[in-house]
Amino acid sequence: MSRLSFPRRAPGRTRTPVALAVPALLAVAFLFLPLAGILARTSWGEVGAHLTSPGVVEALELSLLVSFWALALSLVLGVPLAWLLARVDFPGKAFVRSLVLLPMVLPPTVGGVALLLAFGRRGLLGPWLEDTFGITLPFHTSGAVVAATFVAMPFLVISLEGALGGLRPRYEETAASLGASPVRVFATVTLPMVAPGLLAGAALTWARALGEFGATITFAGNLPGTTQTLPLQVYLLLQNSPEAATSVSLLLLVIAMAVLIALRGRWTGTPRDTTRDPDSSRNRPTSPDDDTEPGPGPGPEAAPVPVKETATVDERWALHADVTGFTRLVLDAEPGTTIAVVGPNGAGKTTLLRALLGLTTRAHAGLSLGALDVTALPPHRRGVAWVPQDGALFPHLSALSNTAYGLRAQGATRAEARRTAQLWLDRLDVGHLAHRRPAQVSGGQAQRVALARALATRPRLLLLDEPLAALDQTTRARVRHTLRTHLEGFGGVCLMVTHDPVEAVSLADRVLVLDEGRVVQDAPPADVTRHPRSPWVARMLGKNAWPGTATADGLALTGGGLLVAADPLSPGTPALAIIAPEAVSVHRDRPSGSPRNVWPGTVREITASGSRLRVLITSERAPDLVAEITPQAAVELGLADGVPVWTSVKATEATVVAL
Repeated sequence: MSRLSFPRRAPGRTRTPVALAVPALLAVAFLFLPLAGILARTSWGEVGAHLTSPGVVEALELSLLVSFWALALSLVLGVPLAWLLARVDFPGKAFVRSLVLLPMVLPPTVGGVALLLAFGRRGLLGPWLEDTFGITLPFHTSGAVVAATFVAMPFLVISLEGALGGLRPRYEETAASLGASPVRVFATVTLPMVAPGLLAGAALTWARALGEFGATITFAGNLPGTTQTLPLQVYLLLQNSPEAATSVSLLLLVIAMAVLIALRGRWTGTPRDTTRDPDSSRNRPTSPDDDTEPGPGPGPEAAPVPVKETATVDERWALHADVTGFTRLVLDAEPGTTIAVVGPNGAGKTTLLRALLGLTTRAHAGLSLGALDVTALPPHRRGVAWVPQDGALFPHLSALSNTAYGLRAQGATRAEARRTAQLWLDRLDVGHLAHRRPAQVSGGQAQRVALARALATRPRLLLLDEPLAALDQTTRARVRHTLRTHLEGFGGVCLMVTHDPVEAVSLADRVLVLDEGRVVQDAPPADVTRHPRSPWVARMLGKNAWPGTATADGLALTGGGLLVAADPLSPGTPALAIIAPEAVSVHRDRPSGSPRNVWPGTVREITASGSRLRVLITSERAPDLVAEITPQAAVELGLADGVPVWTSVKATEATVVAL
């Protein structure tokens, strides 16, 4: 007896509930049946004759004229409006957005009446337009354009606003830091990156304008050759020739479906994901033809910082910054100084950089670079270059055009900018990637391109936010050497946010430690390494850091207990005890002898650190303590998670610094 077999559901797929599937299918049928009615009732043998009749051809030509003019007017007015709604907070923003949506929910005939009362001969602006400019909109082709624009422009604004909302402002901010004016940023960065949303909105706007009926007939009338568009022609044909009306309706249906099919999947209204895969095998070079630089060249509207105002090898730019707000500090630095900015998350490091750029309201920086007070200048005129954590390379430009972007914004010719950009890419060992897009390079390569882009502009002040974080150890060492070589001859000041102590020590002349927006320590790297005044910095350096209050013998710990130190501070002084992990001794039994600080504890974690092991030990009588021992010692002691041990620290090995 044969057995029936049924197909199995694909793994991970759930059965569709019948209670949802049935109404959904009914909805599909409800939407499809009217279209099926047009297809079923069309006289296919007469479609050609119907569509080529003089009246239909004339109406089609007029519809195309009106729809394309409506699209042009929507682009001119709608693109700035979408940008305003997406990028600017202003009083009445919700009301303005409601006005944008209103034509979509308003009955078209009501929209026509509203247009008539606004622009008609007896409307609010109609008499003025007629007396001043001789313009009469009602019952004129221009009136049909106005009516189509009124009902269609919201599609463009909504689609583009969504695309702008999905575009991270960091791209535009980075472009401004490279010297690009707001107009240039909008033309060369914003618009190319939101092109999918713009094209989607433009297509929907054109299709909606092509099919507009109610507002047009109410405001502009139904005059053959003047305002009688194709939808109005359908209305007239229904009375005299229903078969011809069906054929023309089919034409409009085909156009609408063609637009929707073209939009499907390709133009979603949001910027494309440009996340890079460091191990991608698709990182192939593109054609040099891809290396086009969109947007206007230097001109009156895009005139940023002239080249002579940027720092050159012979110019020197000292730094003075008085920062108020969340981050509060006064910072002075001589030309050629590199300052590493460190601190825990939320300490105000990135806020400091953005305040110096003039890109945040959380903090304000009174900023002088050399003899120039740039406090009142917009970001693109300050001569302050910024490399954000992710590099923020413009995804629509190649590595070469990315690197040349700031030079072009400063007025360099295309050939000169590309030549200088190639030199900087070569310096950072990514010259062979010049014609690749950001999505075609690894994260480390992209970070080096971003670094080259900032260095190529020769800024007065260079801001680096975790510039080497995405690089592997070998590449990081090479790029660190290149960066150090450049900074030695740099005529300005460099601020570098980092969590890497090696970067802070090898690249910086000073280390600025921030915590909750305040300066905890500002000293040379050697002093910070020997005497860190922040628990976070001490832990970053791999040391134990215990806060407390100084006593005559050492430190009364915040969590309870006492640490004996050889050189105690004045009693009552808030202080921090610094204990190197290698100074902590680990025993299985209570040690005897000279150690003044002995605590029982339990091993909680063992991790490898180079050729040694770091052992985290918790205790009820002291804060958590990290000891560093050899693997052989760990074997001899039989260390493992949960093993009870004793720890000891000599008084001479505990350093107490005032906070």
